[in-house]
Amino acid sequence: MTTRPPLSAADPATTAESPSVGSGLRAGLKNRHLSMIAIGGVIGAGLFVGSGSGIAAAGPGILVSYALVGVLVVLVMRMLGEMAAANPTSGSFSAYADRALGRWAGFTIGWLYWFFWVVVLAVEATAGAKILSGWIPAVPQWGWALIVMIVLTVSNLASVSSYGEFEFWFAGIKVVAIAAFIVLGSLAIFGLLPGSDHPASGFSNLTAHGGFLPHGPGAILTGVLMVVFSFMGSEIVTLAAGESEDPRGAVTKATNSVIWRIAVFYLGSILIVVSLLRWDDPAILKDGSYVAALSSIGIPHAGQIMNAIVLTSVLSCLNSGLYTASRMAFSLGGRNDAPAAFGRTTERGVPRTAILASVVFGFVAVAFNYLWPDTVFQFLLNSSGAIALFVWLVICFSQLRMRRILQREAPEKLTVKMWLFPYLTWAAIALITFVLGYMLTDTADGGGRDQVVLSTAVAAGVVAVALVRGRLGRGRETVTSS
Repeated sequence: MTTRPPLSAADPATTAESPSVGSGLRAGLKNRHLSMIAIGGVIGAGLFVGSGSGIAAAGPGILVSYALVGVLVVLVMRMLGEMAAANPTSGSFSAYADRALGRWAGFTIGWLYWFFWVVVLAVEATAGAKILSGWIPAVPQWGWALIVMIVLTVSNLASVSSYGEFEFWFAGIKVVAIAAFIVLGSLAIFGLLPGSDHPASGFSNLTAHGGFLPHGPGAILTGVLMVVFSFMGSEIVTLAAGESEDPRGAVTKATNSVIWRIAVFYLGSILIVVSLLRWDDPAILKDGSYVAALSSIGIPHAGQIMNAIVLTSVLSCLNSGLYTASRMAFSLGGRNDAPAAFGRTTERGVPRTAILASVVFGFVAVAFNYLWPDTVFQFLLNSSGAIALFVWLVICFSQLRMRRILQREAPEKLTVKMWLFPYLTWAAIALITFVLGYMLTDTADGGGRDQVVLSTAVAAGVVAVALVRGRLGRGRETVTSS
């Protein structure tokens, strides 16, 4: 019979006291890096690019969709914050699942999360390349994708502080852009923006064109499916905290601030869009919701301005995706759930092998996107599409168990606590399960049903590998002991 390791050893990659002790990682992220990673982590390129489709599908009621998903993210982040503040690690929820649910769970969710982010690398590299090739067409689109990937790979290989510095400025630009958009849009809504001929409509557009829910209450759920994945990335700060100067403080601060970050950046900016424009304005789908809103208040070159902001978001997502995938691979290597080389670092505290393995798969996925976009790459997209929800579900179940482990072994580490435990945890589990079930009703090609079915098939395959590995490991232990 095997016993679980003590809490402080849940992930040998890091320790709460010093991420350099016994791990090779170094505390290279400063507090300002962690603060901006936490703020910018919830602002994905999907907010700028994908919100138009959500508005067209749900009308002003898309605000309720964003609010529902926002509440879910707040609850999940609170649960993750409780565990991460007690034991910050480079493996985050994968290490906690390993401890709370079993080796199979940590192995499975760690590899699924890695797979999710390396596919995201290909998506974001292609998106960035499209914008750059539009500005400088002399360089082919695949060339820009290659350049972007190489630059950010070199940055991540240099040191963790290089990643932090890049992300500090990328996230800073996103934050400033959203804040400026909210200020300018608010002034225009009430007719206070100098030089703008936008009518002072106040909030009348929320109800004046078919009502707040022009397609009925069911459209809220459709909107949920369309916006839920734009929130993925808020958990990155809990992985990065393991390489910061003050891991527990960084996690606590990020967890406590997630409510206002979602309220301002998501709900605030979408409220501005649907207040400035009719929800059925053709420009929302044609030009994109934010470009259409900026154009409506007379901002010149709105399209190019937004392209620059979207490019920054894409580069931020690429940068964070490579960092996140490599740290998850590093943690898996440290727990013997991946090749041992993944768990080693250079003298600068960089998990070079884990980074290179992640970026190689990313390069391969980029090639698939250009060679077989409608077959192989579409399969990759669909088979990773529901993994975000799987991750949140595992975080919930892990927290249910980890709370009791912490109370028994180290109650003094419960500096962040989930509200109304365990009721809100079970409520989050129910909501995630409902969303997954509702996705099965989306039968469009490449839609929710394909994503759930293929992601579940991939997850089942990884679980099978984990169980076989566990059984073989127990067999070797039995032979050794005899």
